[in-house]
Amino acid sequence: MVSVQITISDVPGKERFEARDDKGDLAGFVTYQVSGNIVVYTHTETIPEFAGQGIGSQLARAVLEDAKAKGRTVVLMCPFISSWVESHHEYDDIIAKTTRRVK
Repeated sequence: MVSVQITISDVPGKERFEARDDKGDLAGFVTYQVSGNIVVYTHTETIPEFAGQGIGSQLARAVLEDAKAKGRTVVLMCPFISSWVESHHEYDDIIAKTTRRVK
């Protein structure tokens, strides 16, 4: 596996965090929706040529650190991040434990 230098940034206009390599190529992203103090992570995607290089994990950590820094409660709809947090209990305090369908 080749180590890739990744930069992750929030792109509010697209409602997503993007991971880009040192050439600026998109390596992956996490989409989200914000409502007040709640952020919902809806989807994580790694671009196929970057698969298996830990991009998804880097994105998961970055978005959760961002939510923590902003004092937000996280609602997980994304299966990848939902699975990832099961072994990263340092984020338990910001994850919504129960959710109800919003009408």
